[in-house]
Amino acid sequence: MKKCQIGLTAIVGLIFLGGCASSDGSQNATAATTGDEADTTINLAAAASLEYAFEEELIPMYEKEHDNVKIEGTYDSSGNLQTQIEQGMDADIFFSAATQQMDELIGEELIDKDSEIGLLENKLVLITPEDNPKELEDFADLKNADTIAIGDPESVPAGQYAQESLTNLDLWGSLEDRFSMGTNVTQVLNWTAENSADAGLVYETDAKTTDEVIVIDEAPEDSIKEPILYPVAQLSESRNEEAKSFLEFLQTDEAVKVFEDYGFTAAR
Repeated sequence: MKKCQIGLTAIVGLIFLGGCASSDGSQNATAATTGDEADTTINLAAAASLEYAFEEELIPMYEKEHDNVKIEGTYDSSGNLQTQIEQGMDADIFFSAATQQMDELIGEELIDKDSEIGLLENKLVLITPEDNPKELEDFADLKNADTIAIGDPESVPAGQYAQESLTNLDLWGSLEDRFSMGTNVTQVLNWTAENSADAGLVYETDAKTTDEVIVIDEAPEDSIKEPILYPVAQLSESRNEEAKSFLEFLQTDEAVKVFEDYGFTAAR
């Protein structure tokens, strides 16, 4: 934008200022409009296991093509996010690691049911620290572990799946006093990586984010009744048109390919 300087006389100054007003007035209006557009923010509430895919790839990818948009991500257990949404969290998109939390929010009319789609699937795996001090090999060996990290089944979907799997494998009761319960799956992963737990139960995608743990077994398919499905939807109160566009972007082949690179699979 032009910079106007006062000349040696008031008359010259007025001429220059008048020129600036006439020639740059439309530019000022355009700049203000552009500034408003650049302030478009999409508030994303997503399961902790999705953080790396969003922060490292998907959000930069979308913002590069939509330079007027800023995406703010909040990542936690789906149960904690559900509670925050119920308490009035400022969110446009909810991406859950399980159908239970999404279904309950739909029942409370806090989620736009018509926008919901089951987009991704994940797997539950058994991990140990990299050096595997207890030399565990599979689920049956958990009897040799002193401390087992899992998500709290009260609020963490990965913990709910862990409880379901271990119960169906007839292991839950005998191991219950050895559980260290995390507030989200990332905490479970970190405890195991730091050798604070002999083993942990996390999603396959989480295990792939660090070399400090190893996957020793996968939860048998018949130990978990339903596939581990990740649904995504827009909140009912959200009037953010750009959020609809972002939700559509997440369903594109390009975006799904990124999720697959992080270990997810497209929902069947």
